[in-house]
Amino acid sequence: MADLPIDLDPPLAARLQQALDLEGKIPRTLEALGPVSGRDVALVDGGEVRAGQLASLGARVKPVGWNGATRLPLADGSVDVVVGCWSTFRGVLPAEIAEVDRVLRPDGRHLVVHDYGRDDVSTLRGERPEYGTWGRRDGPFLAGGFKIRVVHCWWTFDELDAARDFLGAAFGEAGLALAASLKRPRLSYNVAVYHRGRPDPDPAAGRALV
Repeated sequence: MADLPIDLDPPLAARLQQALDLEGKIPRTLEALGPVSGRDVALVDGGEVRAGQLASLGARVKPVGWNGATRLPLADGSVDVVVGCWSTFRGVLPAEIAEVDRVLRPDGRHLVVHDYGRDDVSTLRGERPEYGTWGRRDGPFLAGGFKIRVVHCWWTFDELDAARDFLGAAFGEAGLALAASLKRPRLSYNVAVYHRGRPDPDPAAGRALV
């Protein structure tokens, strides 16, 4: 699921994968906010497509399965970047953040991709925290030490009929309603990349341990 923002049956998922972010804006943003090139990158619950994109940027990708309830299967200070997309880091949970900081090196980066909303795609899915509280100043991410970069992407299809057929098959009546309004074979799709650096250790705490 983490290669895509929506859990779909395999044939529909394959069609969406072919349409999602053909411009490659999401991986380019991960590089800009990391960077990931030439660095050890833990991809948490990511799929083959996302891992391939990171590898194509020059990252040394370490795919990691993790549900947030246990320790990450990585040594202390063993990676430069931790990346999660859509299905992971759904909010800012102190235990998860502490575990990410444990495996990051001192200048490490934590990057989290979620939907942002205010686009065509969000009209298909109803109310979700991604579309509301998560992107606000008082929401869990921005109040929890993350910054945000909004990336304006597209779901792009070869032709209008292909877009309309996919929307109806994947989203039923909501998809058909949006399909009827389309003038071109693409849907606006906004993605939020929340990003933070691993904080420096507290100097006072370090002195207390000496």
